[in-house]
Amino acid sequence: MERLGYYNGEYGPLEEMKVPMNDRVSWFGDGVYDAGPCRNYRIFALDEHVDRFFRSASLLEIEMPVGKQELKDILNRLVREMDSGSLFVYYQVTRGTGVRRHAFTAGAGNLWITLTPATISDGCAPVQLITMEDTRFFHCNIKTLNLIPSVIASQRAKEAGCAETVFYRPGGRVTECAHSNVHILKDGTLYTAPTDNLILPGIARAHLLRACAALDIPFREEPFTLDALFDADEVIVTSSSNLCLHADRIDGRAVGGRDEARYGALREYLLDEFTAATEA
Repeated sequence: MERLGYYNGEYGPLEEMKVPMNDRVSWFGDGVYDAGPCRNYRIFALDEHVDRFFRSASLLEIEMPVGKQELKDILNRLVREMDSGSLFVYYQVTRGTGVRRHAFTAGAGNLWITLTPATISDGCAPVQLITMEDTRFFHCNIKTLNLIPSVIASQRAKEAGCAETVFYRPGGRVTECAHSNVHILKDGTLYTAPTDNLILPGIARAHLLRACAALDIPFREEPFTLDALFDADEVIVTSSSNLCLHADRIDGRAVGGRDEARYGALREYLLDEFTAATEA
């Protein structure tokens, strides 16, 4: 199978799957999700992603229809149904099915899974970014399905021929990107926004910090500004889709390119870790 869809135990070709109109996702975007890469039919960092998935559901008081191990077993079984072992593994849980009412629908949520072909970038070629004011709500630490600001920001980046949009709050504090975390290298130190309620604690971000520790690159989890972003020696973007990218232009201005050795060491470490963890 090239693209697979799953809904509450039923699965088949993604294009043929159907879900009830009364699933609360249709009315309210009421749910959470997580996702990550797969290579050689081995899902990367699965325990970390599933832990975050359950944490997001708990923060929104969504009753999970399966336990953690059962979910991992389902995902590992489904990837074996695919034609290729290089995949993007996506899963979400919605609050359930019921007539449209704002108050919670009682009972277990609905589990969705999609598997689609995907590969990880090697991070060698630089990407371009744009900036946009962060108009999202104050629960960015929960990986919810309410993604309209990120959708608009991603569209603006696409229209500008760029890979991502960097969000900033009033006063210029940089938070994250539309679907990635953003970090800077300056004077040999990596800076990354703290994991407060304004950013999602990215799994790739956590791996980046572990790479810094392994490579003796100091890092600081503290807010930084747009001025610091434009003045950085390197601008690094991480996500589960692309583990480590670097930017050479933001809003049309040249950035980075002044600490290629440290960026290269981080990129190689993260790619080697991914490759080792997903060997056949």
